[in-house]
Order: sequence, then C-alpha cells, then structure tokens
Amino acid sequence: MTLMKFQKQPVRTNSFPAFNDLFSDFFEGVVNSDFRRWTNAAINIREDDNNYFLEVAAPGVKKEDFKLKVEDNVLHISASSQKNEEETKNGGRYTRREFSCSSFSRSFTLPETIQIDGIQATYENGIMHIRLPKRDEAKPKSREINIS
Repeated sequence: MTLMKFQKQPVRTNSFPAFNDLFSDFFEGVVNSDFRRWTNAAINIREDDNNYFLEVAAPGVKKEDFKLKVEDNVLHISASSQKNEEETKNGGRYTRREFSCSSFSRSFTLPETIQIDGIQATYENGIMHIRLPKRDEAKPKSREINIS
C-alpha cells in the first residue's frame, strides 16, 4: 500500500547534459541550499501490525507553526516558519542574513483502513511524529491451528 504519490522530475532539454549537471550540482548548495527542503519536506513512512507512522523532518519549525487536518480522507500537513524582522542583534548590524520565512505543504490520501478519529501527532527535536492507527479489519489475523 502506498500513502505517497511521486512526481516525475522535469526533463532537461540541454544538448550538453554533463555541463548542465556540473553547474546545477555546483550552484544548488550555494544558491539554493534550503529551497528543496522547504518546498517539499522530507517524510518517512513506516508501518507495523497496528499503525502507520509518518515522520516529517522540519528542523527549526516550532510545534505551533504546524497545521494538520484530515478532510475527505486526505491528510494535509503544512508548516510555516516566521521571518524575524529585527535588523540588529546585541547592538550590532547584520552583514549577511540567510534566515527567511519558509513553508511547505504535503497531502496524503489515506486508505479506508485508517481510524481517522485515532490519529495522533507529537513534535520532538525537529521531527513531527504522526501515528495513523489501523482499523481492526486491517490488522493481520493469525490463529494457532491444532494438529490432530
């Protein structure tokens, strides 16, 4: 079962792909170091017999900045960090500022086997942990068979 849909990467039309790769790899860390992380937060999905677990990596985001909701069997996860407008700190001026306002939003279509009312979320050390409990009919069933 898949909770996440993947999108294809854009096709590059440059006639020199090695040249394009060289410069995009070089400039990605310099110019765009946090852009991908914030436009599409990294999420781990795992499951056990009773639950699905989502782990959303969002370091530096406060618990209050997160918004989680379920609407029409779709789980929406979003967060927005606020930009600090203060221009001075400890009586000095910034010579360079890289802190900025960032946000992300992710949505997952939930399977019918999830107990919507039992979803729980906690935030600890930059990771939002979401527990999605399975309904009883979705849990694996086993029984011991006596041999006669």
